[in-house]
Parts: sequence; C-alpha cells; structure tokens
Amino acid sequence: MIDKRHYLFLFLICGILIASCSDKKNDAASLQQVPPPTPVTIAEVTSTDAVYYDEYPATIIALDQINITSQVTGYVTAIHFKDGQKVKKGELLYSIDQQIYQANLQQALANLQLQQANMDKASKDADRYHELDKHDAVAKQQVDYADAALEVSKKQVAAAKANVASLQSNVQFSSIRSPLSGTIGISQVKQGTLVTAGNTVLNTVSTDNPMAVDFTVDQKEIYSFAKMKEEGTSPKDSVFTIAFGDDVYPYPGKIGLIDRAVDPQTGTLKIRLIFPNDKSRLKPGMNTTVSVKNTASKNATIIPYEAITEQLGEFYVYVVGDSSRVTQRKVDLGTQIKDNIIIKDGLKAGEKIVVKGVQKLHQGSIVTAAASKPAAQK
Repeated sequence: MIDKRHYLFLFLICGILIASCSDKKNDAASLQQVPPPTPVTIAEVTSTDAVYYDEYPATIIALDQINITSQVTGYVTAIHFKDGQKVKKGELLYSIDQQIYQANLQQALANLQLQQANMDKASKDADRYHELDKHDAVAKQQVDYADAALEVSKKQVAAAKANVASLQSNVQFSSIRSPLSGTIGISQVKQGTLVTAGNTVLNTVSTDNPMAVDFTVDQKEIYSFAKMKEEGTSPKDSVFTIAFGDDVYPYPGKIGLIDRAVDPQTGTLKIRLIFPNDKSRLKPGMNTTVSVKNTASKNATIIPYEAITEQLGEFYVYVVGDSSRVTQRKVDLGTQIKDNIIIKDGLKAGEKIVVKGVQKLHQGSIVTAAASKPAAQK
C-alpha cells in the first residue's frame, strides 16, 4: 500500500514539473512572436504660406512679323542689307529691275500729254461753237458734237492719268523697303533671281524688342490670370519668368494679353507675356518654360514628399499615434514644391508622420523614432 502511494506522489510531482516547463516554453514563444519596434525617422506636419511656381511649355514669338514679297515681277538687281542686321522702317532692302517699268511709265506720260493736248483742242472747239451758237451761226448738232468730243477727251485724260499712276507704282514697288523696324533674316533670294509678284518670299522682318511668349492654360486657371492682369506687375516683380533648361532669363515679364476665347477642342486659352529683349537674347521660335509664381496657398499643410506611399492610385502616409503605433491614412495631394508637397486633405498641423522607413511599415506597426526637421519649403 505504501508503494502505491509513493508512486502516486511521484506521478503528481512529474505532472507539475511538465506543466511548468510547458508554460515557460509558451511564454518564450509568445515573446518571440512580438516583433521589435521598427526604427524610422519622423517629422511634424507644419502649416505655412506656400510659394511655388507653376510651369508651362511656351514659345517665343515676335510681336510683329512680316514676310517680304515683291509686288512686281522682275530680276533682283541689288540687295542693300546684310543678313540678320537691324533695319528701320522705310529702309531700302531690294531693288528689282525697273527698266521695263520706267519705259512703260515714259510712254504713259507721253500719252497723257497727247490726251491733254487733245482735250485742250476739244475745249477750244467747244467754246468756239458755243460762241457761234449765240448768234445762230452754227447748227445745234455741231455744238452737241463739240461738247461730246470734249467729254470724251476729258475721260481719255483721266484714263491716261490713272495709267501713269499705276506705272509709277510699279516703279516705286521695284524698290522694296522695310515695312517695319526690327531685324531682317537671311535673304531667300540672291542678286539676279527672278521673282514673281505676290508669290516669291524674299525675306522676313520682325520686331525684336520687346518679345512675346505664348503659352496655354486650362480654362480653370483663366480667372487667376485675368486677376493678375488686372492687378498688373511692377517691372521688378518676378511673377512671370522664363528659363531655357537650367538658364533662367534675368528679366521678368508681364501679361500682354489673354486670348479672345477658349479652344473648344482642348479647353485651353492662350496667354501672351511680354519680355524686354534689349540684348537680343530672345529669338522668334525658341522653346522655353514659363514659371508663374503662385502665392494662393495660405497656411498650406506641407510634408516631405518621401513620406508618401502609393497603393492602387491612392496616396497614404503613416501617422504616429499613441504607444508609438502607426496608422495608415489616406491623403489628397496638392502641388509638389521641390522635395516637399502640399497636402490638401488628410493631415493637420502638429501631427507626426513617418518620413523615412515607410517601406518597412504596415497598419499597426510599432516604431522607434528619430525626429527629423519639420517639413519646410526649399
């Protein structure tokens, strides 16, 4: 009997020891399942007045540009300028062979003199017949004939004068002059080239100071540009600037005009800026980028762009909450300003977000954080 009790006691002791070891193993396994806090860098969400630049592709054009064509047909006898030089309005550019036009003019002048002589004779005849008619010394029919001949002679003189004027124009048109002050391009014809009236383009002249810069904006932006045009900009203001790659043009521009109507196919409207061009750095046809200073975002919420994660076209940040546990929150993005971005909705100033290490996180992750500098414009 004693032996049985002894065995029962030993059995109970072993059971207690086995249960104790099992509990320790479960506790150890439980500790191993809890991941350690993820090291990240956090930043505090700030609110500030955002100043940034909207950019638009643009083209430089001349405010006034004219293709030069000849109004008469003939051979180019002289070119009176150097390609690319500055010219003044009325300056002689090309001479067209005018020998035939001069000859025709001389013939027309001679014909005019003949017609004027005929008109003088017809006038004297008419006066003589009218004088005789007062004394009933001539038939009425002769008087009527004399008057009719005078009228015909007058019309012939008028026609001769018109012909002279036309031929004088041809002589004048054979000397082609600049229609405006500006810069002339490379001549499209050489001396001795036959040009045809109204068809042959000889050259192009365009104004070069100031220059225009044309770009298009979405119809949603028309109101803001109209407001800027009404308010105007001072010569030293840099609301409108242009750049060529990394080279920024040193002089700011201003709004010259806003086009008449929106393009119904694209929903865009053309805006024209005016820039000074004293040093002739701007040339028609150059492509550039217009930067428009935007100061409309007052008290904007700004965070570093690297804090953003994207999932299926939607954007999120990790917000650090109580017990250093993060929560994934959807945000509505605004304009990116270099390394930062404006948040339209989803965050408020003072909240803390994960900036670096977001790739290692998921909903509910526990983090250990090193603070970074607050988001600021760069």
